[in-house]
Amino acid sequence: MRDAVIVEAVRTPIGKGKPGGSLSHVHPVELLAHTLRTLVDRSGVDPALIDDVIGGTVDQVGEQAMNTTRYAVLSAGFPDSVPATTVDRQCGSSQQAVHFAAQGVISGAYDLVVACGVESMSRVPMWSNVPPGKDPFGPGVAERYPEGLVPQGISAELIAAKWSITRDQMDAFAVSSHQKAAAAWRQGLFDAEVAPLEGVTRDECVRPGSTPEILAGLRPAYHDPAFAERFPQIEWNVTAGNASPINDGASAVLITSSETAARLGLRPIARLHSFAVTGSDPLLMLTGVIPATEKVLRRAHLALDDIDLFEVNEAFSSVVLAWQQETGADLAKVNVHGGAIAIGHPLGASGTRLTTTLVHAMPARGARYALQTMCEAGGLANAMILESV
Repeated sequence: MRDAVIVEAVRTPIGKGKPGGSLSHVHPVELLAHTLRTLVDRSGVDPALIDDVIGGTVDQVGEQAMNTTRYAVLSAGFPDSVPATTVDRQCGSSQQAVHFAAQGVISGAYDLVVACGVESMSRVPMWSNVPPGKDPFGPGVAERYPEGLVPQGISAELIAAKWSITRDQMDAFAVSSHQKAAAAWRQGLFDAEVAPLEGVTRDECVRPGSTPEILAGLRPAYHDPAFAERFPQIEWNVTAGNASPINDGASAVLITSSETAARLGLRPIARLHSFAVTGSDPLLMLTGVIPATEKVLRRAHLALDDIDLFEVNEAFSSVVLAWQQETGADLAKVNVHGGAIAIGHPLGASGTRLTTTLVHAMPARGARYALQTMCEAGGLANAMILESV
């Protein structure tokens, strides 16, 4: 049976997703094109050999419309014979691109394929693809959930309440994310994965001076009187400090089989071992990482103790802390170079950003197995296991 391996992985620095952010002047197509050019330059592959480019983007509208990935391929200078498509599984869009790419290689449909993602939240703000007054859910969903679904921030509050996660715990986790990311930058651990762009060399949102005392002074980000009445259990402890920021960035990984890698003289850096995707309660929305982790471990015939490193997307502190309570995972193995609270969460780029960070961390930490999982809007989650080679 064919396997699938990652032979190169890169990302841009992550900028603040607002006007004046370090990458806000860069068109999203150019953000992604930069990672694609860097990917082939560092790997040395002939881009004409790439069978497909699968990219993730969440808000596919405006400057991120019309199959952004295709135009990034063209802007990157790849031959026009190289196809591309853009997928949307919300925050897990580019992790889903990795799944599709690897599954295509394993099946024999592809020999060489790129999985990637981009989001410019400064230029295409979140929810730009839903015009005012329009309902993206439809009457059937309204009938099934007559009290209405809720925004992600409310879901994060509900998770904190259900798992009895305190403000102090969430803030402490957020501070740890910044400390780990700052340490990784100081130690040069991001140097191999980051492709500087137009003078931008560092992630813009990492705050080395973050402390619990500073975060304790922040106000609740999502307090709403109507939701407070509907959900009296909420204590309103989610803030901008213990949630991921909004960001600009792009990332990409090059996937092939071991056989093709040997033929082309490419060095595999990790094997894509197992995959899972699952749905969960769309009201809590962000808890799918729990069953997705269980599902991918079962498919891999591995136990939690077999996993040396975890990447669990830090959409909110409460998500990772609830996942940890349910799985029993050792937090010392989780997001060891910091997570999205510090590094940033450029939606469509985050899946392959996590993968890029993970495959570079594995050899540095002597990890045999690593697990990546992401919560996604609508009650979804992806999970996959990587194996060292």
